[in-house]
Amino acid sequence: MGSSESLAEQPPLSPAQQAGPPRDAQAPAQMRWWGWGDAKHEPSLGAGALQKVAEAVGLGERPQPPVALEHVRVLPSALSDAAAEELRGLLGEDRVRTDHVERVLHAAGKGHLDLVRLRAGEPHATPDAVLHPGDEQQLRAILDLCARRSIAVVPFGGGTSVVGGLAPLRGANEAVVSLDLAALCRISLDRESRIVTAGAGLRVAELERRLRSEGLTLGHFPQSYEYVSLGGCAATRSAGQASSGYGRFEEMVMGLKLIAPEGELDAITVPASAAGPDLRQLIVGSEGALGVISSLSLRLHRTPPARSYEGFMFEGFAAGVKALRTLAQDGPKPTVARLSEQRETELSLALSQSSGLVQRLGRRYVTMRSHGEGCLAILGFEGEEQEVALARRRATQLAKDCGAQRLGRRVGEAWLAQRFAAPYLRDELLTHGVMVETLETATTWAKLEHLRAGVTTAIERALAACGTPGLVGCHISHIYEGGASLYFTFLAKRQLGSEERQWHAVKQAACEAIVGRGGTLSHHHGVGIDHAPWIERELGVSGVAALRALKAELDPAGVMNPGKLLPEEQPSSPIRAA
Repeated sequence: MGSSESLAEQPPLSPAQQAGPPRDAQAPAQMRWWGWGDAKHEPSLGAGALQKVAEAVGLGERPQPPVALEHVRVLPSALSDAAAEELRGLLGEDRVRTDHVERVLHAAGKGHLDLVRLRAGEPHATPDAVLHPGDEQQLRAILDLCARRSIAVVPFGGGTSVVGGLAPLRGANEAVVSLDLAALCRISLDRESRIVTAGAGLRVAELERRLRSEGLTLGHFPQSYEYVSLGGCAATRSAGQASSGYGRFEEMVMGLKLIAPEGELDAITVPASAAGPDLRQLIVGSEGALGVISSLSLRLHRTPPARSYEGFMFEGFAAGVKALRTLAQDGPKPTVARLSEQRETELSLALSQSSGLVQRLGRRYVTMRSHGEGCLAILGFEGEEQEVALARRRATQLAKDCGAQRLGRRVGEAWLAQRFAAPYLRDELLTHGVMVETLETATTWAKLEHLRAGVTTAIERALAACGTPGLVGCHISHIYEGGASLYFTFLAKRQLGSEERQWHAVKQAACEAIVGRGGTLSHHHGVGIDHAPWIERELGVSGVAALRALKAELDPAGVMNPGKLLPEEQPSSPIRAA
């Protein structure tokens, strides 16, 4: 096979081959239907952590566990018998599923509203059927049939969307199906070029596991790493936690293929091209609204032989921002760079699952709070041993020059070990009556503090107006020469029975603050349903019209993921209807 070789069949990895990012074993086939992760995952919030949350925002009067799966409301399928029979003829009986469990599993992503609805047994909608194509030929046949029969199609990868991107909406169509791409997972490796070509349904964690035995890495580790698919990362312009070093996902895409109802876009695998607008970047970020990404070719890196992650405590957020801006513009640029303001640092202490982190960070935080804010930063460097050592020394000196105290590698490694834990903690807090939600944006360094303060204030006021004063934290999660991203986490007591009104009020306030202060609607979560009402404010009238023209060319029947990415044709309130 020359330099290209299949990685589809590999023996189990030896312990030596398993060195790599924490928790990167092959992900389970399916997450819990009502929340994040494996059903075997044990609760990890201790009584002390719950007490601190209770003091900050309050807890529900009693735990609110999810209803039993069999009690989730699922309406009768609207898929006609003729359409179902034709689909079974194309795919086979076992690849067309209409059972209760399968429809619930594909009813939503993992955003706050998704989980509130699912846990109550009242999903916003459920697909009329779940289809499991085995190859691109079957995928092509499905889209042809759905366009002809007016059946909406919602591509489904890892199920990790937090912006309503997987809601099975029909739009103007007669029925809606969820298109599970898990079987599209073949892999081939071009070692000479360090490019891997893989099916869009392959999980990122599984690709990383396969690559480790070759001494290679993709370098993409979003918080959804355990479950997210390659196609999902491309469709939403994902940014991993190490994107400051390895790049955002769109920078990793060397080529990809999109299958649409009215044709195909096949962006050839080349390192660069001047042959008109970049077709790759037209497909990346399309969120299933134009067609289905079926395969991708991605650049790889050699597994770094050395790694160093350390914690620092800055006296204030402004001092930390100055340090990160200098690292981004003048170097050495970290692989991972994160800076939490005071309230998020407090939240990290309260919810940390690492006793070592609590002990070490707690002592330094108390000291720092006596004469400043106390803002935690994590700096991580990966690469050749000498390069990492030099970068670490230079970054440490810069941090100290900006007034930081060095916390050491123990704090950095503790963060690394639990960096995928937040979604599990969110589920536990939901059970205890706490609303936990996130949103993210990005802007230039010059506008960063103005944006952070404005969004924080908007969220606080919206929560207070709902009668549920909350705690709002923020951190910088990715840095660039020209600016950085801001990631907000907020907690408040759930308004039982009015959770959707509470969420909508905060979301509208936050989005208005973002677009009004020069931020982007999304740095890496995507548009989905949640941000679509504001997309024209960012892209402009002509930009949205251009996207509509492209959709009309590729999807004239309007069956691809209705309601996502593009705003509704008719003006309406930016508040999503329940």
